[in-house]
Amino acid sequence: MQRLRLRYTKRGRLRFTSHRDFQRAFERALRRAKVPMAYSAGFTPHPKVSYANAAPTGTGSEAEYLEIALVQQRDPEQLRALLDSCMPDGLDIVDAVEAHGSDFSDRLQASVWELRLDGVTPQEAHQAAEAFLAAESVEVQRQTKKGIRSFDARAAVRSLTVTGRDAEADAAISTDRPGKGACAILRLVVRHVTPAVRPDDVLSGLRATADLAPPVAAAVTRLAQGPLDEESGTVTDPFAPDRDALPEPIGSGISSAATVPGVTA
Repeated sequence: MQRLRLRYTKRGRLRFTSHRDFQRAFERALRRAKVPMAYSAGFTPHPKVSYANAAPTGTGSEAEYLEIALVQQRDPEQLRALLDSCMPDGLDIVDAVEAHGSDFSDRLQASVWELRLDGVTPQEAHQAAEAFLAAESVEVQRQTKKGIRSFDARAAVRSLTVTGRDAEADAAISTDRPGKGACAILRLVVRHVTPAVRPDDVLSGLRATADLAPPVAAAVTRLAQGPLDEESGTVTDPFAPDRDALPEPIGSGISSAATVPGVTA
């Protein structure tokens, strides 16, 4: 049995697809591409697909991950391209490696998030970020299946920086966003802890510590997730150990390189 790990995206208006919506689209792509999937046992066999730490509905992402099991060997890049051609635009399969080791979810230690705050100046956002980072703890509340839960949003945030409007970011986010006026861009590196701290929890913390309340809902994008280098604050490529386990192509003279560079705040 061969195991492949894939990285996929949720872009533009497709950020509003739920995790279940993506599952349906992906399983449809597996059938259309005639992928030789391994199936579970039992009365209702289903393809062996494992998803890792999916982003919330309404959130864009450049770094979502899943693993599939095959009963026949396939070239990872060729299979990636075939599956991508069967997926809707915006749900893109952008990277694939053969799996080595069974600890992939353990590699996803942190995420890099970008929050676009239309109607907020960089100066306002910078002051709020300083107040948030200066606090020893920032208690926020979130509605869960078991009721309202309180937790510390500050402890999970490794770094928080602020910039102004970026033309490339404007183009990458769907055209339903305002095109003019004040706009602050927040970059967060957030550790994966229990309970999980999400970007909207950090926004709640900014409101609690500095009364920062954007007039328009934030556009949120996950830029990366993977191992966290605590010293540098870099989130690195979780596929790197899988690539390092592969033999270097004979005569290439070039070592295998990660397609997802580490991202710093």
